[in-house]
Amino acid sequence: MTSPALHLAVEIDGDGAHPAAWRRAAHSPDQLLTPRRVAQVAAIAENAGFTLVTLEDGVLPPGTAPDPVGRIGAVERAAFVAASTSTLGIAPVVPVTYAEPFHVASQLASLDHISAGRAGWVVTEEERPEAARAWGRPLIADAAARAQESRDGVEVARALWDSWEDDAVIRSVATSRYLDRERLHYIDFTGATYAVKGPAIVPRPPQGQLVVLGPPDRVPAAQLDVALVGGRDLASLATTAAAAGTPRVFAEVEVALDTPDATAAERVADLERHTSWPDRGRLRHVGSAQQLSALLVELSRHVDGVRLHPLVLDEDLPVLSWLVLPALSERRLLARPLAGTSLRSALGLERPANRFATAAMAGAQEDAR
Repeated sequence: MTSPALHLAVEIDGDGAHPAAWRRAAHSPDQLLTPRRVAQVAAIAENAGFTLVTLEDGVLPPGTAPDPVGRIGAVERAAFVAASTSTLGIAPVVPVTYAEPFHVASQLASLDHISAGRAGWVVTEEERPEAARAWGRPLIADAAARAQESRDGVEVARALWDSWEDDAVIRSVATSRYLDRERLHYIDFTGATYAVKGPAIVPRPPQGQLVVLGPPDRVPAAQLDVALVGGRDLASLATTAAAAGTPRVFAEVEVALDTPDATAAERVADLERHTSWPDRGRLRHVGSAQQLSALLVELSRHVDGVRLHPLVLDEDLPVLSWLVLPALSERRLLARPLAGTSLRSALGLERPANRFATAAMAGAQEDAR
């Protein structure tokens, strides 16, 4: 029985998944935040055949954790990647624990326009107390309250993306009309901590709705297009994936691969001398490219895609590009995005109808009866 083709995503923030990854990076530390660095990593991922890249983010200033000591906002980096790529999906991580969902929705809709429909959104939470202080907001310490903020944020963003109907923009020079106001809608959202009236300030995204990715235990499955599921072993990951209840499911997998200069175990040990690789409850592969290819084949029986978190981008991404993705492609198990397709189309997701246009049409049909 042939396994279904697998979509591959890769996290490209910083220098890699290990907090000390910068110590093995191929570039000097001052190159991390340059446009050339971002463009080079994205180009490697696109040419290799990855469906999308994700970009981690966080509001905390340098020195507060053993993460990269410098970071440009994920949405800003995503916009740059969008302009320098043509098939690659781009999904920045944007928490809405403290951020204003109205502004987040506007930023992400703009990204979808810039990328011609290749944008996604990874929904996460700001868990550390320092984040609340950085935002100047009251601390949300309760896990249930943080999950509620995420749910409300996704609900507001999705409603705002629908607040402009697809044909709301007229751009008629002859009549001096830019918009059809009848096709703009208030969303009138009232949650536990804020209210949003709308409409959005950005026209409806090319995809209608961006592809929303996130953990199904924090965001309801009905709000997600892609569930990101973890599990320290294949059995637990498969169980979680089967229960996700979302249109698509991606497994979270951390990888350290053998390179021509060192084995994966040697590379991990070298970085562990400085600080440990945090256990985030994900499946972790430390070994050869061939073994990873076999693992991905097995995962393809349980999930639609895999988001890879390389130990060190400069060392693991080339191996993924040279050995892993070509091996899957040869077996026709790699789902490669095509030029001119949206991220939704690449993932086999339909473009959703506008809720307000659908409601208006239903009302008109009822009146006609």
